[in-house]
This record gives sequence, structure tokens and C-alpha cells, in this order.
Amino acid sequence: MHRLFVGIRPPLAMRDLLSDRMDGIDGARWQEDAQLHLTLRYIGEVERPVAEDVAAVLTTIHAPAVDLALAGVGTFDKRGRINAIWAGVAPAAPLAALHRKIDHALVRIGLPPAGRAFVPHITLARLNASSGPVGGFLAAHAGLSSDAMSIDNFLLYESHIGRDGSQYDAIARYPLK
Repeated sequence: MHRLFVGIRPPLAMRDLLSDRMDGIDGARWQEDAQLHLTLRYIGEVERPVAEDVAAVLTTIHAPAVDLALAGVGTFDKRGRINAIWAGVAPAAPLAALHRKIDHALVRIGLPPAGRAFVPHITLARLNASSGPVGGFLAAHAGLSSDAMSIDNFLLYESHIGRDGSQYDAIARYPLK
């Protein structure tokens, strides 16, 4: 089985800016540089023939390059408990359009449609019940921003889960023009 997702690898300058801010929450599991990405579409576990179909259908995606910037921070929660801290990415409209194109292409090859609302973000940390309060971090970084940076491709990733967290391997690159 192959655990796949489609995403964007932020430019080095953006990743450096994020890495400089990853601190200040006790017990947070901060992402490593190699883990920083913006998920465009989670696919999940698929057999090899489906993975090959995914790789092939993504070549049919035609979309313009996008200029993206960091835009604030936020949280995700599960059942009322915050479980992730993220950095927002703007503008959202071109990313949402790219997400829809990818989602439609994957549905055409028989995958189910994306099951949740698309929120463009880069996960910074994962939290558990013993993690410290996040309010100070959120307040200190509410104004997080960066210069716009050009993104000219998206990637098909394979995810490998280990005891030290997930490892993401880019297995195909697709141009944005």
C-alpha cells in the first residue's frame, strides 16, 4: 500500500521563517524542515495500480503558477481539544482552484471526493493532551507574514509513518505555468 497526498513544498526562505518561530509551546511536536508542506489533497492508502493512476492523472492538471505568502497562524482541534498549530497561506483563491482541479481529476479515476473543507495552511506543530497552552504563541505570531513567493509546481508525496513522526517523499513533480 502507498499512503499518498498532493502538496506544495514551501520555498526555503518561507520554511526558514517558519522554523524560526517554532518554539514556545511545552510538549509540542514541532515539524522538521523536511515535513513542512501545504497539502492540496489527501489521498490516503492505495494499491500500486491506483497510485500509478494518480500519478498519471495529475499530469493532466493545468494551472498557473501562484505567488503565496504566509498569513497568520491558527489551530485545528478535535472534539474541542487543540491538536495542531498552523501557519496560514494567502491568497487562498488560487490554491482553492488548484485543489478543486486536483480533486476533480482524482474523482475521475474513481477516488472519493475530498471529505473536508480546504483550508490552505502549513502545519507547524502537533499537540497532545499534555502540551502546554497555545494562547501566547498565537498572540505572538498572529501577524505572521512573508513576502509573496512564486510557486511553480506541486508534488505527489508518499508518506511513511514511523515512531519519530511522518516522513514525506516527493515521488513526482508537476509544473504550474
